Amino acid sequence: MDVPSSEPELRALMTAGLDGDAIAYKMLLERLSSQLRAYFKGQLNRLNRGPVEAEDLVQDALIAIHTRRHTYDRAQLFTPWVYAIARYKFVDYLRRTKQSAKDLPIEDAEEINVQDDGAQVQSSLDLEKLMTGLPPRIRQAIQAVKLDGLSVREAAEQCGMSESNVKVSVHRGLKALALQIRKETRP
Repeated sequence: MDVPSSEPELRALMTAGLDGDAIAYKMLLERLSSQLRAYFKGQLNRLNRGPVEAEDLVQDALIAIHTRRHTYDRAQLFTPWVYAIARYKFVDYLRRTKQSAKDLPIEDAEEINVQDDGAQVQSSLDLEKLMTGLPPRIRQAIQAVKLDGLSVREAAEQCGMSESNVKVSVHRGLKALALQIRKETRP
């Protein structure tokens, strides 16, 4: 999988779907499925929960997005709207399973309660821009391991690489990104 869909692309698919384009709406839901799956897997890994719960949460979030799509304000960013719904579904899950933010390590609790996703969206767009300078295989490995939360073994299967190649690609890619960021932040 390449770099995740950008905010403008997701927003365009959503507005086309709202205007009656069934193909665009189906594409939107497919793209959101993979992004939400990575989000929920990351959240549930912290609670030592498995992918089955993540899949249930993905379906709950997609249903909520579908049933509340009429509330989306086209003048606003789309990604924060989606992740607000996902976050609420995750908090509902914690309540249902008698989990709570107190069961999370303190450094993870803030992520659940964040209110403003504007900075997160901008960071995602910046990261996407930075990653376009990487070779496709390295970008794919970083996406799978660091952003989608897959294990090295899962990433190797998805990317068609050996586990050691995934590890090397991630290491080299992160090193290249760090160098690129240092260059951009120097006066």
